[in-house]
Amino acid sequence: MITRTLTRRAALATAAVTSALVLAACGGNSDDNGDGGTGHTGHGASAGSATPSAPAGAHNAQDVAFAQGMIPHHQQALEMAELAADRASSTRVKDLAARIEKAQGPEIRTLTGWLKTWDEQAPMAGMDHSGHTGMSGMMSDADMATLKKATGRDFDNRFLSLMVEHHQGAVEMATTEKRKGRSSDAKAMADAIITAQDAEIKEMKRLLGAK
Repeated sequence: MITRTLTRRAALATAAVTSALVLAACGGNSDDNGDGGTGHTGHGASAGSATPSAPAGAHNAQDVAFAQGMIPHHQQALEMAELAADRASSTRVKDLAARIEKAQGPEIRTLTGWLKTWDEQAPMAGMDHSGHTGMSGMMSDADMATLKKATGRDFDNRFLSLMVEHHQGAVEMATTEKRKGRSSDAKAMADAIITAQDAEIKEMKRLLGAK
């Protein structure tokens, strides 16, 4: 009888200690979540590093001008690139055109999203580019009409020459954004545009030199 009583008391004491430890652990987690303590430092640091240094609202007039200008600039590049599929004679020109479409289409969607977030007007897709001919690197209506009529090697040469000029204009616009913009996301895209299109300019000049 005495042995059973002692055993029961030991079991109750063990349960009490276990409950106390569980409550202490729960309390510690609550404190960590509330004041950023060490309990979740790793997870908190990871979430923080994924947050852009500048929030969506942190932008200036240059960021808006960059987005509003780069959208029609990219749209015209896509129009030019789409012509290559059934007009170009060089497989390397067709490959370049496909890469331009793959890169610039998503950038248009991203730029449009930023403008909506900033409560700014986004240029409409498929709009007439006649109002943007003064923009750096933009082709005139006559240039586009001539390119649409060209085929074979004539198309290849015209496409490469015009796209070099077009890319140079985009690089110029992106350089201005990096220097004067505020949005870290927009400046990061500008940097990516400069890197990618500078490389493509060199590639296109090599292709022109090989003809």
